[in-house]
Amino acid sequence: MMDPQIERKLIEIMRVIHESDKPIGARAIADELNNRGYDIGERAVRYHLRILDERGFTRKHGYAGRTLTDLGENEMNDALIGDRFGFVISRIEEMAFRTTYNPETDKGDVVVNISYFDKDDFETVIELISYTAHAGYMISPRVRIFEEDSLEMSLPPGKIGIATVCSVTFDGLLLKAGIPVEPAYGGILQIENKKPARFLDLISYSGTSIDPIKIFMNRTPTSVLEVLEKGEGKILANMRQINSSAYEMTGKILKKAEKVGLAGCITLGEIDEYLLGAPVETGKFGAAVVGGINGICALEETGIEIETNPISTMLDYQTMKEI
Repeated sequence: MMDPQIERKLIEIMRVIHESDKPIGARAIADELNNRGYDIGERAVRYHLRILDERGFTRKHGYAGRTLTDLGENEMNDALIGDRFGFVISRIEEMAFRTTYNPETDKGDVVVNISYFDKDDFETVIELISYTAHAGYMISPRVRIFEEDSLEMSLPPGKIGIATVCSVTFDGLLLKAGIPVEPAYGGILQIENKKPARFLDLISYSGTSIDPIKIFMNRTPTSVLEVLEKGEGKILANMRQINSSAYEMTGKILKKAEKVGLAGCITLGEIDEYLLGAPVETGKFGAAVVGGINGICALEETGIEIETNPISTMLDYQTMKEI
């Protein structure tokens, strides 16, 4: 049996090929996988493509690149269902482990989401994300901009990329302090009088093959603009579960993070008690954290077209600038 990590990369490579509207080569595949957080080079992609060729899943079109065969399309669809259950949690755990940021030194890597938008919308994007972040509905007001000619990221023509801090960064900060964090739910959180009231809808991380936040982005309208203007409305938020023995230490770490601008933790619940309507396991407490892409949701509410990859990759926090 082949290594599960290799099988996962094969599936992700097939996804990239499937999503391309024309034959795509190894270098472009590697660039896209890197954008999605996979540390893989062109040479390794070529190795995986040879495996896919041998299995009859891909068809080579000379130097233009590859497309999927009918067999490959069927295999990808079947494999994704089984492969991606539990993948979201594994992805969160991996990115939390890779987090090296230290609030005391303000140095290290954080987890980021990457979004792409039309360069003509640049001023509006910056203004609204800044407004949302400074209002406390994102993780941090620091972002990093990737221009169309960026050597670090492959961008579609006419597009600009923006990195925003992901809520998984909190998981990393706690993990580095020896506190394991369990991703429990992603959901829609009702805000009333500028304060969190209750979760209106929840999806368990353990019961889905897709990031719950991504699901809610696509299916449930938020009202981040109303929250910003009136203090009432719906935002994206996550809930984590943490062992009761780490209650005091968790609070101290989150306060240190807040002092350096990482202020996305809305509230800590009490031990063995529901948090904002979300159930908590015995011997644990909940921590509600705003979604790092609420500013992106606000932009979509204005009609701006923007594509987002949550939990995308790692960035040095010092390379990100406050807006």
